Amino acid sequence: MSAEEPGLPPRHQRPLPYVNHTNRELGLMLKGVKPLARFTDGEGLFPEVMVRYFRMFDRYVEVGRLVRRDVLVPHKTAGRMHTVYFALPGEEWRIQAMIDLWSRAGPWSRQKEREEGELLGYTPEQNDIWLSRYYSGPE
Repeated sequence: MSAEEPGLPPRHQRPLPYVNHTNRELGLMLKGVKPLARFTDGEGLFPEVMVRYFRMFDRYVEVGRLVRRDVLVPHKTAGRMHTVYFALPGEEWRIQAMIDLWSRAGPWSRQKEREEGELLGYTPEQNDIWLSRYYSGPE
């Protein structure tokens, strides 16, 4: 228990007061709530469950309801990292903005964490909650 708040679990263990997008990406995108989804693993290392998940997205890519972009970048230990992006039509700019964010020099920071959340479709209020509970890195 946290010393500041007797009787409550540590803040990072409390449920969020909003719906986290994790494992809900496709449904939120089809409702127009989430403009961008990003998935990353080592090249050839996505588990089969993720490959099946991507196939569900790809059905909507084929009919123009989603846009897909795959990016491979060198990685020290994994050989290459494979990132799969899905965006709503008209929101494709978010893919390049996310690529630029992740390739920006310097350590990951609170500001970068906020920018990532915004690109993924979280509201400023949701980002504030996330940052206050889960982010403990540099400003």
